Amino acid sequence: MSLSGKVAFVTGGSRGIGLAIARALLDEGARVAITATSDATLHAGSAALAAALPSAGRADDVLAIRADVRQHEQVDRAVASTVERFGGIDILVNNAGVGIFRPVADLSIDEWHTILDTNLTGVFYCCRAALPHLRARGGGWIVNISSLSGKHPFADAAAYCASKAGLNAFSDALMQEVRHDGIRVTCIMPGSVRTEFGARRPGSDDWRLAPEDIAQAVCDVVRHPARSLPSAIEIRPSQPPKKS
Repeated sequence: MSLSGKVAFVTGGSRGIGLAIARALLDEGARVAITATSDATLHAGSAALAAALPSAGRADDVLAIRADVRQHEQVDRAVASTVERFGGIDILVNNAGVGIFRPVADLSIDEWHTILDTNLTGVFYCCRAALPHLRARGGGWIVNISSLSGKHPFADAAAYCASKAGLNAFSDALMQEVRHDGIRVTCIMPGSVRTEFGARRPGSDDWRLAPEDIAQAVCDVVRHPARSLPSAIEIRPSQPPKKS
């Protein structure tokens, strides 16, 4: 199915996985709005997307919006700006996420709220704001970028794992609520990805997934025919280091 002329709203779209997703959707012909919380990363992300546009005549197909998904007023304004610019929304990609990894005893209350409010509550805000516009288009896609850690928790990441487990459950319930409106919900759960997420710097870790791998999965999902709904997708590195 062609994505030409479709409108995508990608949170956390200025770098890492989000930027790769936005670029891939643009390559497929979609018009894309991205959000970020920082002016610097937002500018860098929009510049990277502009440079990657397959045609100079598509410069108006990118909209960069500063918005914090933890603030529902900012989410509402960002969605409204996207609809005003492009006429609607067909694809919502909830990618914005925060990872703070330390033992529960050392995790501050503010850090707990930062993780849960970004990774879970922020998704709720975005879905709630976008659903009327998806319904107005007669359907569309919501793609939530979760993590395998939501199904396989590990030490020093209790808050992060809890947020992703909650996102998995939220996605499944939402999928059942809106499927008869023509809105399909997919939860994509990557394993280790080669990004700077969680203050990790890319290095000699070629075994990890690339952000483009997740972007390909998003594009593959939203091209599915109307009769099918891939509701949950797990993506792992094919050859991680062997455990000793």
